[in-house]
Amino acid sequence: MNQPTQSRLLQWAGLFLFLQSAILTLAPAVRERTWDAPLRFSHWIGFAVWCATTYYAHRVLTRRLPESDPYLFPAAALLSGWGLLTIWRLAPNFGLRQTLWHAVGMAAFAFAVSRLRNLSYLKNYKYLFLSGGLLITALTLIFGKNPMGGGPRLWLAFGDLYLQPSEPLKILLAVYLSAYLAERSGIRLSSKPLLAPTLFVTGIALLLLVVQRDLGAAFIFVFIFTIFIFIASGKRRTLLAAGGFLVLALALGYFSIDVIHARTIGWLDPWRDPSGNSYQIIQSLLAIANGGVFGRGMGVGNPSLVPVALSDFIFSAIAEESGLLGVVGLIAAIWLILSRGILAALRAPDNFRRYLAAGVSAYLGAQSLLIIGGNLRLFPLTGVTLPFVSYGGSSLLTSFAALYLLIVVSATEDEEPAPLSSAAPYSALTGIFLVGFSACVIVASWWALVRDADLLERTDNARRAIADRFVPRGALLDSANRPIDLTSGQSGSYLREYLYPSLAPITGYTHPVYGQAGLEASLDDYLRGLDGNPSVLIFWNELLYGTPPPGLDVRLSLDLDLQTAADSALGTHRGAVVLLNANSGEILVMASHPTYDPNQLGEIGEDLAQDASSPLLNRAAQGLYPLGDILLPLVKANFGETRPSDKNLLTFYEKLGLFSPPLTVLPVATNPPAGKADEARVSPLQVGLAAAALSARGIVPAPRIATAVQTEKGWLSLSALGQPKEALTARAADEAALALMQSNRAYWSRVSQATSAKQATTWLIAGTPPNWKGAPLVLVVALEEDNPALAQRIADSLLGGK
Repeated sequence: MNQPTQSRLLQWAGLFLFLQSAILTLAPAVRERTWDAPLRFSHWIGFAVWCATTYYAHRVLTRRLPESDPYLFPAAALLSGWGLLTIWRLAPNFGLRQTLWHAVGMAAFAFAVSRLRNLSYLKNYKYLFLSGGLLITALTLIFGKNPMGGGPRLWLAFGDLYLQPSEPLKILLAVYLSAYLAERSGIRLSSKPLLAPTLFVTGIALLLLVVQRDLGAAFIFVFIFTIFIFIASGKRRTLLAAGGFLVLALALGYFSIDVIHARTIGWLDPWRDPSGNSYQIIQSLLAIANGGVFGRGMGVGNPSLVPVALSDFIFSAIAEESGLLGVVGLIAAIWLILSRGILAALRAPDNFRRYLAAGVSAYLGAQSLLIIGGNLRLFPLTGVTLPFVSYGGSSLLTSFAALYLLIVVSATEDEEPAPLSSAAPYSALTGIFLVGFSACVIVASWWALVRDADLLERTDNARRAIADRFVPRGALLDSANRPIDLTSGQSGSYLREYLYPSLAPITGYTHPVYGQAGLEASLDDYLRGLDGNPSVLIFWNELLYGTPPPGLDVRLSLDLDLQTAADSALGTHRGAVVLLNANSGEILVMASHPTYDPNQLGEIGEDLAQDASSPLLNRAAQGLYPLGDILLPLVKANFGETRPSDKNLLTFYEKLGLFSPPLTVLPVATNPPAGKADEARVSPLQVGLAAAALSARGIVPAPRIATAVQTEKGWLSLSALGQPKEALTARAADEAALALMQSNRAYWSRVSQATSAKQATTWLIAGTPPNWKGAPLVLVVALEEDNPALAQRIADSLLGGK
């Protein structure tokens, strides 16, 4: 007897589902990291019904079919229970409905196993069953409904109950083909009288499905028909012919059927329209990437962000919360059913049951492979359900019907297997599924392990914003540890506050709709706790909570007192101000006007993107202005009074760093190539770093704005990304700085204008003299207007006036 094996496997399945149920109960407390959160209990109804119905069906199998395959029922029970809990997790109201369908399906399965163990009735009434299935399917052309309201009308409605006839029609086609071909052994592909009826009936079914636009089911019908002809004839060219037919059908459909066209484009290039036709597949890939290896945990992920996660995308929902390990386990359970089904076919005592087991296995395998591959972008989306797992009474009942047929065929150990001319077609069928599901595991690993970072950093990944509501994000502080940006509220409703909105072009924002910008984006790993925390702490938080640990505070070099003075002096004028420590490269002030209030981003976000004044642009680091002759003192300090050639001047500018983006955590602009010196376009930050050489004895410093991060061991200093470099000799730099001193000011300065076709730019550079006793400073002002007086007033307000 095989029943002890079946019993042990069911116990393991029950233990797994019990643990999943317990995790789902605790999920709200885990997500909010507090026991005050309301726990979930409703799904235990589904688990209890699963236990009761599974135990009852197991007892029936033990009494009625003790020699049946011991692996088929446990694998199917595991899949159905897993799907049931996932549906409860996604939508409890649908979970209750699926629980009722599960009870009905298990009861029908147990009844069929108990009373209908002799399958000859299927063989004897094959025409009646198939005709009835075709007729009911045809009724959807007239009376068809869609439970969602819009879309293909593939269901027949009976009050609140919906039946999708194309689901059982797959089984009925397999029954018909099994009976028909079993009566005509040794079939040849050239035998038209034998093949014509099967081709005609299959063609009628296909025509109905194409008219209904149920293209996924149509593909499965083609596959089932092909497999039957292949195993009956043993000719591999049937597979090639079917493959060619499907490719041709896809090509024709691409140009003539809008649904196929849209899904093919979404399959080949989903990144082209991520918020439109490709939204589903993009969100599916994001869910798989978010699951990683171990998953977020049942109830802790965000699979509901994927449209139709209950049915079409339930695989991606499971992948997000069970991870790559869950994906492998799910596919292994499906593979177990298929391999045991094909084994049952090989051991069957007659051709009818042999063909039937092979055909049912082909149906389950093709449908599973099609929907899993669609979720992974291995195949185009088709809209079929995942057997035993997806929501839907029609799909679940059909799956249990398929299970009933496989188990009855497998319970024939007391009979000798029918003669088999060649096992090659069955081995080929096994190989097709082995390659297909192995490809699914490889592709899932690609999205979860290789492309995960790229996907999860996308601005259309709402999971990041959701996690920010439950895990406090680190604060951005000024040099005196005064908050600039911080997170307030409590778990589940954390909110980012921007206490100094004028710094928005520099510090940026983090927003659920508009993504991230500025330092909020470039320092995100620290602020989210993904960098700076011990790897063990990150691992356990990801494993237990599905989120990173609390974020870390980052100290900036900015001085809010000086920043306030700069913003006040710049006022409503367009331009930028940068004040640097000329030795360390620390940015003490960085102002960019016009600015905006990131606290109001939800209301003004769309307008900001269209604003001609570009308030989102950090003019200090990303704005590019014509250089003019603002750096003439440095040029003279290097070349003397001799006018350098254009080539030598460009080489000197490159030495000053004017043609290379500064190495800093700040988002910076990339300079366009300059064929001539007077074509150079640079950012105020680059000019400030170059001018710092006059106050730092010829050294161009490496810029630095993030100075320290507060870890569990205290403040950890963050080094500059670049290295200082010598641009001038100390003597030449000192002499150039002293030559720019004015008798009525304690700092050197130079004002210059540069013009372009679009606007005039006023430049000012200023700094402390060589004999300065404190930290050497350098200032750069860039105004998008001809206003030297304003530039000088800004310098006086920051470096000291007359």
